[in-house]
Amino acid sequence: MQPFKNLAASLVCIAALAAPAAHGADIKLGALYPFSGGLALLGDESFRGVQLAVEERNAAGGVNGNKIVLVKADAVDANQAVGEARRLTSVENVAAVFGSYASGVSAAATQVTELAGVPYFELGAVADTITGRGMKYVFRSNSTARNFAERSIEAIVKVVAPQLKADPKSLKIAIIFEDGSYGTLVSSFQKEEAKRLGLNVVESQSYSAKSVDLSSLILRLKGAGADVVLQTSYQNDTALFFKQAANAGFKPKALIGAGGGYSLTDTAKQLGAAMDGAYDVDFPQDTMAEAGAPGLRAFSAAYLKQFGSAPRSGHSLVNYVGAKAFLDALANAKSTDKDKIREAVLAYKKAAGSSAAGWGFDFAGNGQNKLATTNLMQWQKGKLETVFPEGVATAKPIARAD
Repeated sequence: MQPFKNLAASLVCIAALAAPAAHGADIKLGALYPFSGGLALLGDESFRGVQLAVEERNAAGGVNGNKIVLVKADAVDANQAVGEARRLTSVENVAAVFGSYASGVSAAATQVTELAGVPYFELGAVADTITGRGMKYVFRSNSTARNFAERSIEAIVKVVAPQLKADPKSLKIAIIFEDGSYGTLVSSFQKEEAKRLGLNVVESQSYSAKSVDLSSLILRLKGAGADVVLQTSYQNDTALFFKQAANAGFKPKALIGAGGGYSLTDTAKQLGAAMDGAYDVDFPQDTMAEAGAPGLRAFSAAYLKQFGSAPRSGHSLVNYVGAKAFLDALANAKSTDKDKIREAVLAYKKAAGSSAAGWGFDFAGNGQNKLATTNLMQWQKGKLETVFPEGVATAKPIARAD
């Protein structure tokens, strides 16, 4: 029997030598976005940024030798967000969740993940309340509605007024906004900041984003003699406002949007030359100067190679940058334990101007990145140029044509 024992032992050794080297286990991360419905375009654009970050990380060896696997979840509204967050945390058993573009989706999903003890990495939703509810395992890399509002008011003071050779306090400002949470939140911060600086707000009006007629609102603005209009809007109501303002002969000296419809190439194509000169406060775009955003051109090249076109908005860029930061933190945690991940995120520091979005990273105790910012852009000859701050600007601001 001894020869057979020796033969068996030899076969075991040969098999062990022939077997492939052991690899780390996969780490499953959820990706919860609106992939269908009215928010699908920017939901998918946001996910593309996460996808690029994960593929880049996996190509470099993953997280501590473990491959990242994304589990997609389609959440078009709060109800669906709750159901999909439950599936990700209790059925798919993900280690963390990336999301989610829409603030309503994020607010609902994070309640589920917090109770489940699963970290949620928000990369794009802007409602300040998302990181204002005392949750321990909700972290956000991107700028907030307050950042959008404050930059839009700053644009009046530092860009528009100097261009018009006017005292900012002499300009008549109108604030108009769609009456959902997005418009209401941004406009409330705009009014607060304008009051703090002593600016002259002559009108503040809400409307439904589903409106088919804004003529009465436009007549109010025209009657008030508004010099500057701040609009927080989606695509359809942005286009409607421009068209009906032109029909009414209302042409303010400056128009400043807060992302949404003002950020989309589709809006500019629809409106043509009428969009030229309009400003947009938004997430950083891939068209800004790389001097203040190292790695931007590499991101743009990777996006073009993967998807066959330039990015459709800045959402892919900021999701890419945020996902990279959170993957770094996950690697630093050397664990999928929620408390070790929290500790690693709060300890993660990067200087301003060190990422492809121009952002740095410094997370407050509530999970909010304090170094995320917005840029001021302007439509010039069908292209969205960055005009402020100067460190990432690609063009000088121009006046609206008469």
